[in-house]
Amino acid sequence: MTKSDPQTTVSFNADEVRRQNICQVLNLVQEALEERGYNAINQLSGYLISNDPAYISSHKNARSIIQSVERHEIIEELVRFYLEEHQ
Repeated sequence: MTKSDPQTTVSFNADEVRRQNICQVLNLVQEALEERGYNAINQLSGYLISNDPAYISSHKNARSIIQSVERHEIIEELVRFYLEEHQ
């Protein structure tokens, strides 16, 4: 393992970090919903359309986790992902 140079500037791509965070949030919420026997797609869609957190189970703190990201950011990321994958 090599030592990193403390004088080296490390840059982060904020958009990439945001996308990774949204992906992680969706995966955690999906897992929690499915463990409770819910259809994760239906529940997440209901939440995104209505902004009603009751669509998301509190199991594994999923409701708080999904609310840690702005709803419009999740929708934007889903649209971006879909359009990039289906060009």
